[in-house]
Amino acid sequence: MDLSDPIAWLVDDAAASPSAASFLRDLGRRLEAEGLPLAGGALTLAVAHPIIAHRTSLWRADTGVVGERLGFLAGAPDSGQRGWLEELGPLFESAIGKAPDTPVLGWAGKRPFDSTETGRLNEVARFALAPLAAIASRAAQAALLETYLGRRSAVRVQSGALSRGTGEIIRAALLCADLRDFTTMSETTEPLLVIAALDAWFERLAGAVHAFGGEVLKFMGDGLLAIFPVTATPAEACDAALNAVVAARAGMAHLEVSRQAQGLAPLPFGVAVHFGEILWGNIGAADRLDFTAIGPAVNLVSRLEGLCKPLHRTVLVSGEATAQASKELVSLGEHRLRGIDRSCLVFTLPDG
Repeated sequence: MDLSDPIAWLVDDAAASPSAASFLRDLGRRLEAEGLPLAGGALTLAVAHPIIAHRTSLWRADTGVVGERLGFLAGAPDSGQRGWLEELGPLFESAIGKAPDTPVLGWAGKRPFDSTETGRLNEVARFALAPLAAIASRAAQAALLETYLGRRSAVRVQSGALSRGTGEIIRAALLCADLRDFTTMSETTEPLLVIAALDAWFERLAGAVHAFGGEVLKFMGDGLLAIFPVTATPAEACDAALNAVVAARAGMAHLEVSRQAQGLAPLPFGVAVHFGEILWGNIGAADRLDFTAIGPAVNLVSRLEGLCKPLHRTVLVSGEATAQASKELVSLGEHRLRGIDRSCLVFTLPDG
């Protein structure tokens, strides 16, 4: 059977597309080359994610640019695909398959599509089913891995780095944070309220970390370990970590007002920032592995965070991080940290 170029591509090569965006762009270009008057296209795929319901890739034929629009679980089920396409021109849309979470492939024309062109697009939609199933499966796997492991670990797992004892040295600003008196609160508070408090705490802290380019490595009970890897200069990494701390404190202050209005207990916390190297390693038993951060820098930032309560401070910064950061910090002198041989210079924010 003599297949046209778009159909042959869908049959032979499309399943290897690295993403939904590249699939849509490459298919659109092939259809354009066949003479179809396309102004743009959109492809919506469901996503296995705690807050994102689906992702829509948006392709413009005139520029070749592919953007993305997210649909969230709390929002309307419509991805916004139809409205965006209609801005470009007359709309043709195909649901591929019959399930509620089926991919939706849409095209906007420079003019209304005639019956032959509509038939051609329907044929393309039928042949797109198999490669899109493969792409959607990979995207779902990537989303789940990133949700539970974080970006760095997810990438390593997907690349096949599954051997025990492997790891990488990362030079970064480290951020360690922990709620105070959480054990007491968890013993005297209804479990669902404890979970809600943890979610609110982590949402503000992790949100601030991600907003300034950091990455959460670990959730540890009511605590968190995050890094801001050096990509340009150590100063930028340390400043990013401190900016995240300031943003997290502002978010928690707003949360405290809301909790007070509801008659809920406050959520005091401590945050420490340090600069150094960590080993991010694949560690565990033969049949159960975990990615874990180890090294003297991890120990120090954890012990430094534990000093927040006795010093009555919310934020503590090590001398190593202070030496790199451009922000003005206030010295609290030298302190001994439990389990650390040498004393540590400790600083805080002016209002810390």
